Amino acid sequence: MDPESLVDQVKQQATLYGVDPALACAVAEQESGWNCWAIRFEPAFERRYIHPALPDAPTTEEMTRAMSFGLFQVMGENARAMGFQHQFLSALCDPDIGISVGVRFLKKCLDAAGGDVTKALLRWNGGGNSYYPSQVMARMAKYQTVAQ
Repeated sequence: MDPESLVDQVKQQATLYGVDPALACAVAEQESGWNCWAIRFEPAFERRYIHPALPDAPTTEEMTRAMSFGLFQVMGENARAMGFQHQFLSALCDPDIGISVGVRFLKKCLDAAGGDVTKALLRWNGGGNSYYPSQVMARMAKYQTVAQ
């Protein structure tokens, strides 16, 4: 799928869920560079949330919960916490699935932060990068719709 079509799809889902389309597009660009097949293991997330003590080797499901998938790089754990039922978390790489989950999770972060975009983006990123909100917001202008 070409980036222009992905941008359109993200904007549609963002509008559907009451999220600023420019913000949703900026998050997708920041997270994956518009690569639907982006997958990343997050060892700090795995140690903190999935398997803190490591008494046994983690299962495949546990390991994939500590990975991020697709355009929005949604963490497997967050997808499961939101009720994601697909057998494999890699299904989040399918734009039709991952965009919806990503936008809904962004909306959840915004709601939890009382609409404060900076706080919501810190929640999204897990607070690991204090520059993350400014990095995302710097990308928003290119996705703003110009009113006629």
